[in-house]
Amino acid sequence: MPGQSPRAWALPSAGRRKTVWGYIARRLLQTIPVVLGATLLIYAMVFLQPGDPIVALFGEKPVSETARAQIEAQYHLDQPFIVQWLLFLKGAMVGDFGLSYSGQPVSDLIARALPVTFQLAFMALVIEAVLGVIAGFYAGLRRGKIFDSTMLVVSLIVIAIPIFVLGFTMQLVFGVQLGWVPPTVGGNVTFTNLVLPAVVLGLVSFAYVLRLTRTSVIENLGADHVRTALAHGVPRTQVNRRHVLRNSMIPVVTYLGADLGTLMGGAVVTEGIFNINGIGNLAYQAILRGENPTVVSVVTVMVLIYVVMSLLVDLLYAALDPRIRYV
Repeated sequence: MPGQSPRAWALPSAGRRKTVWGYIARRLLQTIPVVLGATLLIYAMVFLQPGDPIVALFGEKPVSETARAQIEAQYHLDQPFIVQWLLFLKGAMVGDFGLSYSGQPVSDLIARALPVTFQLAFMALVIEAVLGVIAGFYAGLRRGKIFDSTMLVVSLIVIAIPIFVLGFTMQLVFGVQLGWVPPTVGGNVTFTNLVLPAVVLGLVSFAYVLRLTRTSVIENLGADHVRTALAHGVPRTQVNRRHVLRNSMIPVVTYLGADLGTLMGGAVVTEGIFNINGIGNLAYQAILRGENPTVVSVVTVMVLIYVVMSLLVDLLYAALDPRIRYV
Protein backbone atom coordinates (compact mmCIF):
# COMPACT_ATOMS: atom_id res chain seq x y z
CA MET A 1 0.00 0.00 0.00
CA PRO A 2 1.17 3.56 -0.59
CA GLY A 3 3.07 5.01 2.34
CA GLN A 4 4.13 1.65 3.75
CA SER A 5 7.78 0.84 4.20
CA PRO A 6 9.32 -1.92 2.04
CA ARG A 7 9.41 -4.19 5.11
CA ALA A 8 5.63 -4.06 5.30
CA TRP A 9 5.40 -5.65 1.87
CA ALA A 10 7.16 -8.80 3.07
CA LEU A 11 5.17 -11.97 3.52
CA PRO A 12 3.97 -12.92 7.04
CA SER A 13 6.68 -14.78 8.92
CA ALA A 14 5.09 -18.26 8.69
CA GLY A 15 4.18 -17.89 5.03
CA ARG A 16 7.57 -16.41 4.24
CA ARG A 17 9.39 -19.31 5.90
CA LYS A 18 7.30 -21.76 3.90
CA THR A 19 8.09 -19.89 0.69
CA VAL A 20 11.81 -19.79 1.48
CA TRP A 21 11.95 -23.54 2.19
CA GLY A 22 10.09 -24.22 -1.04
CA TYR A 23 12.56 -22.03 -2.90
CA ILE A 24 15.50 -23.87 -1.33
CA ALA A 25 14.01 -27.23 -2.33
CA ARG A 26 13.54 -26.07 -5.94
CA ARG A 27 17.06 -24.69 -6.11
CA LEU A 28 18.52 -27.91 -4.76
CA LEU A 29 16.63 -29.87 -7.40
CA GLN A 30 17.94 -27.48 -10.05
CA THR A 31 21.51 -28.14 -8.95
CA ILE A 32 21.24 -31.83 -9.83
CA PRO A 33 21.38 -31.40 -13.63
CA VAL A 34 24.00 -28.65 -13.20
CA VAL A 35 26.32 -30.91 -11.21
CA LEU A 36 25.68 -33.89 -13.50
CA GLY A 37 26.36 -31.83 -16.61
CA ALA A 38 29.49 -30.26 -15.11
CA THR A 39 30.95 -33.60 -14.02
CA LEU A 40 30.17 -35.16 -17.40
CA LEU A 41 31.90 -32.29 -19.21
CA ILE A 42 34.91 -32.43 -16.89
CA TYR A 43 35.13 -36.19 -17.21
CA ALA A 44 34.96 -35.98 -20.98
CA MET A 45 37.65 -33.28 -21.19
CA VAL A 46 40.05 -35.18 -18.94
CA PHE A 47 39.53 -38.78 -19.94
CA LEU A 48 39.04 -38.33 -23.67
CA GLN A 49 42.27 -36.41 -24.12
CA PRO A 50 45.07 -38.12 -26.10
CA GLY A 51 47.62 -40.21 -24.24
CA ASP A 52 47.83 -43.34 -22.16
CA PRO A 53 47.33 -42.76 -18.40
CA ILE A 54 49.27 -45.94 -17.62
CA VAL A 55 52.28 -44.61 -19.51
CA ALA A 56 51.91 -41.34 -17.60
CA LEU A 57 51.87 -43.33 -14.37
CA PHE A 58 54.95 -45.49 -15.06
CA GLY A 59 56.92 -43.08 -17.24
CA GLU A 60 59.79 -44.79 -19.04
CA LYS A 61 59.45 -48.02 -17.03
CA PRO A 62 58.21 -51.04 -19.00
CA VAL A 63 54.74 -52.26 -18.02
CA SER A 64 53.84 -55.94 -18.22
CA GLU A 65 50.51 -56.99 -19.68
CA THR A 66 49.48 -58.40 -16.31
CA ALA A 67 50.22 -55.14 -14.50
CA ARG A 68 48.44 -53.16 -17.22
CA ALA A 69 45.35 -55.36 -16.93
CA GLN A 70 45.30 -54.98 -13.15
CA ILE A 71 45.57 -51.20 -13.33
CA GLU A 72 42.90 -50.95 -16.02
CA ALA A 73 40.55 -53.04 -13.89
CA GLN A 74 41.32 -51.06 -10.72
CA TYR A 75 40.64 -47.68 -12.33
CA HIS A 76 37.92 -48.99 -14.71
CA LEU A 77 40.02 -47.97 -17.71
CA ASP A 78 38.81 -51.07 -19.51
CA GLN A 79 35.21 -49.80 -19.35
CA PRO A 80 33.47 -47.49 -21.85
CA PHE A 81 33.62 -43.78 -21.08
CA ILE A 82 30.01 -43.49 -19.93
CA VAL A 83 30.42 -46.47 -17.58
CA GLN A 84 33.52 -44.85 -16.05
CA TRP A 85 31.54 -41.67 -15.47
CA LEU A 86 28.61 -43.50 -13.84
CA LEU A 87 30.98 -45.41 -11.57
CA PHE A 88 32.62 -42.13 -10.61
CA LEU A 89 29.22 -40.61 -9.75
CA LYS A 90 28.29 -43.67 -7.69
CA GLY A 91 31.39 -43.27 -5.56
CA ALA A 92 31.15 -39.47 -5.39
CA MET A 93 27.63 -39.67 -3.95
CA VAL A 94 29.07 -41.29 -0.81
CA GLY A 95 32.26 -39.22 -0.76
CA ASP A 96 34.44 -41.93 -2.30
CA PHE A 97 36.47 -40.54 -5.20
CA GLY A 98 38.57 -43.64 -5.58
CA LEU A 99 42.36 -43.88 -5.50
CA SER A 100 44.95 -41.65 -7.07
CA TYR A 101 47.56 -43.26 -9.31
CA SER A 102 49.92 -43.15 -6.33
CA GLY A 103 47.51 -45.36 -4.37
CA GLN A 104 46.24 -42.70 -1.96
CA PRO A 105 42.49 -42.14 -1.48
CA VAL A 106 41.56 -39.00 -3.39
CA SER A 107 39.05 -38.11 -0.67
CA ASP A 108 41.90 -37.94 1.86
CA LEU A 109 43.98 -35.73 -0.44
CA ILE A 110 41.06 -33.34 -0.87
CA ALA A 111 40.24 -33.41 2.85
CA ARG A 112 43.78 -32.27 3.66
CA ALA A 113 44.02 -29.62 0.95
CA LEU A 114 40.52 -28.12 0.97
CA PRO A 115 40.64 -26.51 4.45
CA VAL A 116 43.90 -24.77 3.54
CA THR A 117 42.45 -23.27 0.37
CA PHE A 118 39.20 -22.38 2.13
CA GLN A 119 41.12 -20.51 4.82
CA LEU A 120 43.17 -18.71 2.17
CA ALA A 121 40.10 -17.84 0.08
CA PHE A 122 38.09 -16.70 3.10
CA MET A 123 40.91 -14.42 4.24
CA ALA A 124 41.14 -12.99 0.72
CA LEU A 125 37.36 -12.50 0.66
CA VAL A 126 37.40 -10.61 3.96
CA ILE A 127 40.24 -8.39 2.76
CA GLU A 128 38.57 -7.55 -0.54
CA ALA A 129 35.14 -7.09 1.06
CA VAL A 130 36.20 -4.82 3.92
CA LEU A 131 38.70 -2.70 2.00
CA GLY A 132 36.71 -2.70 -1.25
CA VAL A 133 33.40 -1.70 0.34
CA ILE A 134 34.94 1.02 2.53
CA ALA A 135 36.98 2.50 -0.32
CA GLY A 136 34.12 2.22 -2.81
CA PHE A 137 31.61 3.72 -0.38
CA TYR A 138 33.67 6.82 0.32
CA ALA A 139 34.69 7.13 -3.34
CA GLY A 140 31.00 7.14 -4.30
CA LEU A 141 30.18 9.76 -1.67
CA ARG A 142 33.06 11.92 -2.96
CA ARG A 143 32.48 11.43 -6.65
CA GLY A 144 34.82 13.48 -8.80
CA LYS A 145 37.11 14.46 -5.92
CA ILE A 146 40.73 13.50 -5.27
CA PHE A 147 39.95 10.36 -3.25
CA ASP A 148 37.54 9.09 -5.89
CA SER A 149 39.99 9.70 -8.74
CA THR A 150 42.83 8.07 -6.80
CA MET A 151 40.78 4.94 -6.08
CA LEU A 152 39.77 4.62 -9.74
CA VAL A 153 43.40 4.83 -10.86
CA VAL A 154 44.52 2.33 -8.20
CA SER A 155 41.80 -0.13 -9.19
CA LEU A 156 42.71 0.12 -12.88
CA ILE A 157 46.39 -0.52 -12.11
CA VAL A 158 45.58 -3.56 -9.95
CA ILE A 159 43.27 -5.03 -12.61
CA ALA A 160 45.84 -4.47 -15.36
CA ILE A 161 48.73 -6.25 -13.61
CA PRO A 162 48.68 -10.08 -13.92
CA ILE A 163 48.30 -11.86 -10.60
CA PHE A 164 51.56 -13.79 -10.96
CA VAL A 165 53.42 -10.49 -11.36
CA LEU A 166 51.74 -9.12 -8.24
CA GLY A 167 52.50 -12.33 -6.38
CA PHE A 168 56.18 -12.55 -7.23
CA THR A 169 56.69 -8.81 -6.64
CA MET A 170 55.06 -8.83 -3.20
CA GLN A 171 56.87 -12.05 -2.31
CA LEU A 172 60.20 -10.45 -3.22
CA VAL A 173 59.54 -7.17 -1.42
CA PHE A 174 57.76 -8.29 1.76
CA GLY A 175 59.09 -11.83 2.07
CA VAL A 176 62.69 -11.62 0.85
CA GLN A 177 63.89 -8.02 1.09
CA LEU A 178 61.92 -6.75 4.11
CA GLY A 179 61.48 -10.14 5.77
CA TRP A 180 58.11 -9.22 7.27
CA VAL A 181 56.56 -12.57 6.34
CA PRO A 182 57.94 -15.94 5.20
CA PRO A 183 58.39 -15.97 1.40
CA THR A 184 56.84 -19.45 1.21
CA VAL A 185 54.27 -21.27 3.34
CA GLY A 186 54.86 -24.97 2.71
CA GLY A 187 53.44 -27.14 5.47
CA ASN A 188 53.49 -24.32 8.05
CA VAL A 189 49.95 -23.04 7.44
CA THR A 190 49.26 -20.29 9.97
CA PHE A 191 47.20 -17.11 9.87
CA THR A 192 50.32 -14.94 9.72
CA ASN A 193 51.87 -16.95 6.90
CA LEU A 194 48.68 -16.75 4.82
CA VAL A 195 48.23 -12.98 5.10
CA LEU A 196 50.45 -12.09 2.14
CA PRO A 197 49.07 -14.83 -0.16
CA ALA A 198 45.54 -13.75 0.81
CA VAL A 199 46.32 -10.15 -0.09
CA VAL A 200 47.68 -11.25 -3.47
CA LEU A 201 44.69 -13.50 -4.12
CA GLY A 202 42.13 -10.88 -3.14
CA LEU A 203 43.78 -7.82 -4.66
CA VAL A 204 42.18 -8.03 -8.10
CA SER A 205 38.76 -8.77 -6.62
CA PHE A 206 39.26 -5.82 -4.25
CA ALA A 207 39.46 -3.56 -7.30
CA TYR A 208 36.20 -4.95 -8.69
CA VAL A 209 34.43 -4.66 -5.32
CA LEU A 210 35.63 -1.06 -5.02
CA ARG A 211 34.31 -0.09 -8.44
CA LEU A 212 31.05 -2.01 -7.99
CA THR A 213 30.39 -0.41 -4.59
CA ARG A 214 31.22 3.05 -5.92
CA THR A 215 28.83 2.70 -8.86
CA SER A 216 26.05 1.36 -6.65
CA VAL A 217 26.50 4.14 -4.09
CA ILE A 218 26.31 6.81 -6.79
CA GLU A 219 23.08 5.27 -8.11
CA ASN A 220 21.49 5.07 -4.66
CA LEU A 221 22.42 8.64 -3.78
CA GLY A 222 19.95 9.76 -6.43
CA ALA A 223 17.18 7.35 -5.40
CA ASP A 224 13.77 8.71 -4.38
CA HIS A 225 13.80 7.21 -0.89
CA VAL A 226 17.15 8.86 -0.16
CA ARG A 227 15.93 12.28 -1.27
CA THR A 228 12.72 11.79 0.72
CA ALA A 229 14.63 10.90 3.89
CA LEU A 230 16.83 13.97 3.53
CA ALA A 231 13.78 16.15 2.90
CA HIS A 232 12.26 14.91 6.17
CA GLY A 233 15.32 16.05 8.07
CA VAL A 234 17.05 12.71 8.59
CA PRO A 235 20.78 13.37 9.14
CA ARG A 236 22.98 12.75 6.11
CA THR A 237 25.19 10.30 8.03
CA GLN A 238 22.19 8.20 9.03
CA VAL A 239 20.80 8.24 5.49
CA ASN A 240 24.13 7.16 4.04
CA ARG A 241 24.46 4.30 6.51
CA ARG A 242 20.88 2.99 6.58
CA HIS A 243 19.72 3.63 3.04
CA VAL A 244 22.62 4.24 0.68
CA LEU A 245 25.10 1.67 2.03
CA ARG A 246 22.54 -1.04 2.73
CA ASN A 247 20.93 -0.89 -0.72
CA SER A 248 24.34 -0.59 -2.38
CA MET A 249 25.40 -3.89 -0.81
CA ILE A 250 22.92 -6.01 -2.80
CA PRO A 251 25.03 -6.29 -6.01
CA VAL A 252 28.20 -6.44 -3.91
CA VAL A 253 26.94 -9.44 -1.93
CA THR A 254 26.08 -11.14 -5.21
CA TYR A 255 29.63 -10.66 -6.43
CA LEU A 256 31.26 -11.67 -3.14
CA GLY A 257 29.23 -14.86 -2.84
CA ALA A 258 30.18 -16.00 -6.31
CA ASP A 259 33.73 -14.80 -5.81
CA LEU A 260 34.43 -17.18 -2.90
CA GLY A 261 34.10 -20.10 -5.28
CA THR A 262 36.12 -18.21 -7.87
CA LEU A 263 38.88 -17.50 -5.35
CA MET A 264 39.11 -21.15 -4.36
CA GLY A 265 39.23 -22.25 -7.98
CA GLY A 266 41.65 -19.50 -8.94
CA ALA A 267 44.09 -20.15 -6.11
CA VAL A 268 46.31 -22.28 -8.35
CA VAL A 269 48.69 -19.43 -9.20
CA THR A 270 48.85 -18.02 -5.68
CA GLU A 271 49.38 -21.42 -4.09
CA GLY A 272 52.08 -22.17 -6.63
CA ILE A 273 53.95 -18.92 -5.93
CA PHE A 274 53.88 -19.32 -2.15
CA ASN A 275 54.14 -23.14 -2.13
CA ILE A 276 50.82 -23.65 -0.33
CA ASN A 277 49.56 -27.22 -0.14
CA GLY A 278 45.98 -26.35 -1.02
CA ILE A 279 43.39 -27.58 -3.47
CA GLY A 280 44.75 -25.50 -6.35
CA ASN A 281 48.25 -26.86 -5.91
CA LEU A 282 46.81 -30.37 -5.61
CA ALA A 283 45.00 -29.99 -8.93
CA TYR A 284 48.06 -28.49 -10.61
CA GLN A 285 50.35 -31.30 -9.47
CA ALA A 286 47.75 -33.88 -10.51
CA ILE A 287 47.61 -32.37 -14.00
CA LEU A 288 51.40 -32.50 -14.28
CA ARG A 289 51.42 -36.16 -13.23
CA GLY A 290 48.44 -37.05 -15.40
CA GLU A 291 46.39 -38.22 -12.39
CA ASN A 292 42.98 -37.94 -14.00
CA PRO A 293 40.91 -39.24 -11.04
CA THR A 294 42.35 -36.53 -8.79
CA VAL A 295 41.77 -33.77 -11.35
CA VAL A 296 38.14 -34.74 -11.93
CA SER A 297 37.44 -35.12 -8.21
CA VAL A 298 38.94 -31.74 -7.32
CA VAL A 299 37.01 -29.91 -10.03
CA THR A 300 33.79 -31.69 -9.02
CA VAL A 301 34.20 -30.53 -5.43
CA MET A 302 34.81 -26.97 -6.63
CA VAL A 303 31.64 -27.06 -8.74
CA LEU A 304 29.65 -28.19 -5.70
CA ILE A 305 31.11 -25.36 -3.61
CA TYR A 306 30.25 -22.81 -6.29
CA VAL A 307 26.65 -24.08 -6.53
CA VAL A 308 26.19 -23.95 -2.75
CA MET A 309 27.60 -20.43 -2.57
CA SER A 310 25.21 -19.28 -5.30
CA LEU A 311 22.28 -20.61 -3.27
CA LEU A 312 23.48 -18.90 -0.09
CA VAL A 313 23.84 -15.59 -1.93
CA ASP A 314 20.25 -15.79 -3.14
CA LEU A 315 19.07 -16.41 0.42
CA LEU A 316 21.05 -13.43 1.73
CA TYR A 317 19.06 -11.11 -0.50
CA ALA A 318 16.15 -11.16 1.96
CA ALA A 319 18.35 -9.83 4.76
CA LEU A 320 19.31 -6.83 2.63
CA ASP A 321 16.01 -6.16 0.86
CA PRO A 322 12.76 -7.49 2.42
CA ARG A 323 10.89 -6.70 -0.81
CA ILE A 324 12.58 -9.65 -2.50
CA ARG A 325 10.31 -12.69 -2.59
CA TYR A 326 11.17 -16.29 -3.38
CA VAL A 327 8.95 -17.60 -6.14
